[in-house]
Amino acid sequence: MSSLPNMHDAEPIPAEARAEIDRLLQSGDLFRYTAPEDAPVALLEREFAAMLGSKYALAVSSCSAALFLSLKALGLPRDARVMIPGFTFAAVPSAIVHADCVPVLCEVGDNYRIDMADFEAKLSGVQAVIISHMRGHTSDMDAIMALCDARGIPVVEDAAHSLGTIWGGRNIGTIGKIGCFSFQSYKLVNAGEGGILITDDADVVAQAVILSGAYEHNWQKHMARGDNRADLEEAFARWQNKLPLYNLRMSNLSAAVIRPQLPHVARRVEDGRRNHDFVAERIEMSPWIEVPAKLEREERAPDSLQFNLVGMDREEMRAFAETAAAMGVKVQVFGLSSDNARAFWNWQFLREIPELPQTRAMLERACDTRLPARLTLEDCAGVADILINAAEAVMGETRAYGT
Repeated sequence: MSSLPNMHDAEPIPAEARAEIDRLLQSGDLFRYTAPEDAPVALLEREFAAMLGSKYALAVSSCSAALFLSLKALGLPRDARVMIPGFTFAAVPSAIVHADCVPVLCEVGDNYRIDMADFEAKLSGVQAVIISHMRGHTSDMDAIMALCDARGIPVVEDAAHSLGTIWGGRNIGTIGKIGCFSFQSYKLVNAGEGGILITDDADVVAQAVILSGAYEHNWQKHMARGDNRADLEEAFARWQNKLPLYNLRMSNLSAAVIRPQLPHVARRVEDGRRNHDFVAERIEMSPWIEVPAKLEREERAPDSLQFNLVGMDREEMRAFAETAAAMGVKVQVFGLSSDNARAFWNWQFLREIPELPQTRAMLERACDTRLPARLTLEDCAGVADILINAAEAVMGETRAYGT
């Protein structure tokens, strides 16, 4: 029986959130537009934008909503082709479909990053790109931005898993035109549900604000005094009454849960990186487990652990996952279940499911397990031992660790 803590528990909500939550519950003031200014959601937007170094932020009901609004705010025509990596969550192609666009999938390599040759080959005719930093693994953003900028193709960063990741000294989410983040319970900041988008483009954020549900002139409550106000006023005036409303707003209660967690982000990133690298180094001693290295310009902020199984057939991989679970660590092999939402062949809502042999081969041996930042190094050693022992139990000791 494992003595590990429940790996699926999120970090507790900081105690300092409780007074504001109690105030909101007593007042019933949960709607973001009730107060004339400085509602909790508006304060969250300012604080999050400042933390990431962006001009504007819009908090909404989910990261999926943020991605959908991003595509609508880009003004893409119906049936516009939007490139995404073949390794992402089903919500990403779903957002594209809901935005009346067509997903175009490119190959992903064994290291979970975009295959740049396939990406470049498929860019012709693409009108926008969404880069999913899937499970915190960042693709070559220098190469991606060079290719897209040269063609005038806007890039949206799906940074649901990557809050705190740095690429070449810049915060992930600030490199493309728009960055989208998640506050779902398994992410670095937990509100159960919720999302936020950031951008430096006043016209984009003005459209997203109105589309999200800022009816009449409620967009005025999105402008702090002196904060790029002239650009925003002009953009909002341009789009007033010209866009449909989708009502994807965040409530004040969610914002009250999120805001006290922002000062903890840096510590959670540091602890999460420590835990990930500690376990990765230990499990690499097994001949049956491979952990892809990060890219040179990437400073990861992992929210979980991914690794590839080596030399196992499908039944052995299933046996490995079952053995690890019995020992106390739940592992999913992305491509082995019939309905995993990260396996592109399960996205039957697409007009056509492409052939992506490289991505399929990766997903059929790529594993995922929770590795919360709150774990101690002793806990992490226990996780690593279970993964190594599970592989050994299935495959035996055919060669010594590390050889």
